[in-house]
Amino acid sequence: MGVLNVTPDSFSDGGLWFSAENAIRHAEGLIEQGADIVDIGGESTRPGSKPVSDAEELRRIMPVIETLVSRNICVSVDTSKPEVMRASIEAGVSMINDVKALQAPGALEAVAEGGAFACLMHMQGEPRSMQTNPRYGNVVTEVKDFLWRRVETAQAAGIPLERLVIDPGFGFGKTLEHNIELLRHLDSFLDIGVPLMVGLSRKSMLGKITGNEVGDRIHASIAAALLALMKGARIFRVHDVKASRDAIAVYNAISGSQCDKITVVNRLSSD
Repeated sequence: MGVLNVTPDSFSDGGLWFSAENAIRHAEGLIEQGADIVDIGGESTRPGSKPVSDAEELRRIMPVIETLVSRNICVSVDTSKPEVMRASIEAGVSMINDVKALQAPGALEAVAEGGAFACLMHMQGEPRSMQTNPRYGNVVTEVKDFLWRRVETAQAAGIPLERLVIDPGFGFGKTLEHNIELLRHLDSFLDIGVPLMVGLSRKSMLGKITGNEVGDRIHASIAAALLALMKGARIFRVHDVKASRDAIAVYNAISGSQCDKITVVNRLSSD
């Protein structure tokens, strides 16, 4: 999953793809590098970020969505707003990637009625303040329990299990120690029974470990992605698509894996 931030303030590449023309060009580049899905976000969720209106988020992303869908590119939309979800699904996106796990009033209904896939992510608090003082008794147990409940709630709302994906939310209301503990025990999330997605690319946790600034975290990002792969993750939300694909290809060759894409990605690409 290639990251496309159509925002002026995202942590890694804020402003680079803010115009629709630049965003579309970058999306095409992500596909050329080997992305199966392009994840479009019109509102930054970096620590300290401020929300934008539904109208502004739609203004940013809809021209990009419409162009990419018309070119048969598989599109996911990173949003927590039900109206943005509805408009995006109507425009042809395949998946809603929600950092709030469809908790906003009307979000579950928007996805269920639209028939899209949904990625349910864990976040403690809100983006503006989530990194102020995150606390857990047992981060693995609490995040897993939350995601399990959200999967059950989504199913009860009419979203089939085979259209659900989970994401533990690295960096979203977690300290470095919390993130490391989640990565160590990532395989425990497989019990939930849906594909596991991770977003570790260029995250601040990697900067804290290596001392590198955001633009110099590609090697750490690849290492983290491979560790997540070994722990059972199957969708990787990344900025550096080619490097990630190459590393996964080497892992697959050595491990004897026969599958390049899991069922959910194949279905996303064909629905």
